Amino acid sequence: MPSMTGGRFIAEMAHGYGITHAFFMPYIGPRALMEMEKLGIKRVQTHGEKAAAYMADAYARTKRAPGLCMAQAVGALNLAAGLQDAYLACSPVVALTGRELLINQQRHAYQEVDHVNPFSAVSKYSAYVSTPEHLPVYLRQAFRAATTGTPGPVHLDFEGIAGQGVVEPEADLEIVVEEAFSRLPPFRPEAELSTIDAALQLLDRAQSPVIVAGGGVVASDARNELIELAEKLAIPVATSLNAKNMFPSDHNLAVGVPGSYSRACSNQLMFEADLVFFIGSHAGGQVTNAYQIPPQGTPIIQLDINPEEIGRNYPVQVGLQGDVKSSLRRMIDRAAPSNTRTDWLSRVQELVQQWNEDVSHLVNSDILPMRPERLCRELSDYLPSDAILVSDTGHAGIWTGTMLDLKHADQSYLRCSGSLGWGLPAAMGAKCAQPDRPVLCFTGDGGIWYHIAELETAVRCGINTVTVVNNNHSLNQEQGGVEQTYGGRTAGSDELWLFEDADFARIAESFGALGITVNKPGELPGALDRAFASGRPAVVDVKTHVEGIAPRAWMPAS
Repeated sequence: MPSMTGGRFIAEMAHGYGITHAFFMPYIGPRALMEMEKLGIKRVQTHGEKAAAYMADAYARTKRAPGLCMAQAVGALNLAAGLQDAYLACSPVVALTGRELLINQQRHAYQEVDHVNPFSAVSKYSAYVSTPEHLPVYLRQAFRAATTGTPGPVHLDFEGIAGQGVVEPEADLEIVVEEAFSRLPPFRPEAELSTIDAALQLLDRAQSPVIVAGGGVVASDARNELIELAEKLAIPVATSLNAKNMFPSDHNLAVGVPGSYSRACSNQLMFEADLVFFIGSHAGGQVTNAYQIPPQGTPIIQLDINPEEIGRNYPVQVGLQGDVKSSLRRMIDRAAPSNTRTDWLSRVQELVQQWNEDVSHLVNSDILPMRPERLCRELSDYLPSDAILVSDTGHAGIWTGTMLDLKHADQSYLRCSGSLGWGLPAAMGAKCAQPDRPVLCFTGDGGIWYHIAELETAVRCGINTVTVVNNNHSLNQEQGGVEQTYGGRTAGSDELWLFEDADFARIAESFGALGITVNKPGELPGALDRAFASGRPAVVDVKTHVEGIAPRAWMPAS
């Protein structure tokens, strides 16, 4: 058994599990970082711990493999806050932190706080490592926990503020890489045939079924199987935001994103459905608009790799436990083609067409400043066929969820799972995972302010993403709440939602990035041509109308 430092062991294990980038804030595990350099792992030092976590999250989701982020003791809780998004998105991130020496804990040591509870809230697995001899067991378990069942973040807390109690000493350490846990999914269990047959019987009897595809379809790489099943059974497909790119937007069975960040037609069809089949979806609050669509009592089939999730939010008629890709393949092989739903499919086309007509005047508007709907249409038309679109949350998530179409099989979509400002660092993580693909971040001025310092990181590290800022110099998502609070007026309260009109193109240039301003419809394609051809990080500052409020979710009349 070879003798090596803990830092060398960590680097060897990261390399063995296929990690190509480590995102971190100093001063953490310096020997591990030095050893990573020798093995070709690129180290990306950020300006904030949350940004490091966001980069690792998007890296992991883009590769469908573990990502790595690190922070020292005083920054550990910032890293934990950043892991919230990875936790909500079921993203396999490995987080390493330092902790004050055990002998000094609970003694008011400088900058010492508890790490157990904060990380337990946002991770599947968290452990304290006091010596390098513990690394083989704990590190292997971290990768195992991150990738199995419902994927998610894991955390190891190392002895010493910078982890020096673990990374510096030498020990006899055997490197054992379990290759299965270097990817998603590590295994592909298949749903039982009896449950598959029961589900197919229900689907065959249904007159107006809908499929809702979730993030589990992405993790399982089951896009083709989803399309094949939907076509064979003639069932319309709605996708959660996480699975937006899993079904072609121009397909005659596509109905868009349902729930809170949704197209009206998608919610209407889920409400009218006589059976809903959730595939790799938690059927959580966002995709069901707070558990209101479909109505409680609607017959449900649910397929998930984690049996604990089946029936959690909607009681099921049939539960299917298994990997999405392999289980859908079993269903396809055993299903008889259906051509009996002509009335339902006509209704689907009617509602989808009605929605397109309702928004046509907005997506084609020439008004100045530009409408966000027009911005999304131009983005839909422009996006390269292999682009990765990374969307922030809030209005950015609603705009991309409702108004932006993904028309090519090789386009990818990553969305923030809750923390505004995620978009810019996440796009950088996605670019590190897939450096040969064009990566575009869609955010607003409210979002980019959070981590705008990471533009310097992008320039310094050569992470060439393009960021489109929907710049209405406001948090206009909050305007309605302010008006309601102030009795229908905003005078005297504008500072609660209206910002100074910053020039993000000039700010980008000050970091050494390319900055471009778009003032009117039709200018965006040329700006994006310049941005992607520049060979450096770029910000496209699009001036948009402050009254461009993202659409509210459709709900049935009370």
